[in-house]
Amino acid sequence: MKIISEVKDAKKIAIGGHVRPDGDCVCSVMALYRYLQKELPETQIDVYLEKPAAVFDCIQDIDKICSDFQTDQVYDVFFALDSNDERLGDALSIYQKAGRRINIDHHISNTGCGDLNIIEPQRSSTAELLYDLMDPEKVDEEIAKAVYLGIAHDTGVFRYSNTSPHTMEMAAKLLRFGFDFSALLEHTFYEKTYVQTQIMGRAVLESVRFMNDRCIVSMVSRRMMDFYQVNTKDLDGIVNQLQVVSGVDCAIFMYEIGTLQYKVSMRSNGKVNVADVAVKFGGGGHVRAAGCTMNGTYHDNINNLSREIAGQMKRAEQKERA
Repeated sequence: MKIISEVKDAKKIAIGGHVRPDGDCVCSVMALYRYLQKELPETQIDVYLEKPAAVFDCIQDIDKICSDFQTDQVYDVFFALDSNDERLGDALSIYQKAGRRINIDHHISNTGCGDLNIIEPQRSSTAELLYDLMDPEKVDEEIAKAVYLGIAHDTGVFRYSNTSPHTMEMAAKLLRFGFDFSALLEHTFYEKTYVQTQIMGRAVLESVRFMNDRCIVSMVSRRMMDFYQVNTKDLDGIVNQLQVVSGVDCAIFMYEIGTLQYKVSMRSNGKVNVADVAVKFGGGGHVRAAGCTMNGTYHDNINNLSREIAGQMKRAEQKERA
């Protein structure tokens, strides 16, 4: 199935993704935006998304994103990418009013929230899934660049276990467009500002290992963020840095988003299914990368997460002995 067959008669189309959009979300949204513009030049196409991190300014038309969700527009079609309806944030009301809703995602926790649901958890990323729904003859360099970046960000630059042979084959096809992939990855994935490096260093320095050193956790408070003059986008990459500590099976990073409220990110080497842990607290994600929002004190949240993680570790050890 090609996605254009589902929207060819639409006059107004909207595209959105999840709150606090990551690389896969931002790049998938922008790849679809440009693709639909080429396929449907007479159709009104709007993008509703929280303002992406500045590193994604290299994506063409990123300035066309509308981060003000106050609109009276009623769209013929709304694409929810890399998200279910619960994570659309302020775009939810626009989504609910649309004549037809199409949900494209690769998260195993997404049960589908659209009139048409294309959910494929075996995919590395929504960007990978989206590319296979496009007519390759209509893909240009800018679309290829966005798709490549989306895949790269959700696979940890092709390091995570969600990287399949198909993922690598697709990446090879995309590289044939000739864009400078090395510079793109350096700028959007590895490069950090001085204050980003400072807050990461602080988080690593104050991290704590527990559960026989198999888990590691760190937290950044609102006071710390104010002191370093950073926002939530500046915290990207901290949980990945915690995960690379030798001997750690599960890394947890959380930051304060309100009074007794924390955004939690988790990473695993596969011995802990962090998606299952996140679902217990209203979140979701992948086996090795997931997140949720939790209410309570920092220590209460760690205790609650630890209980679920310990249960998974115990069951995994029982299977190994069986």
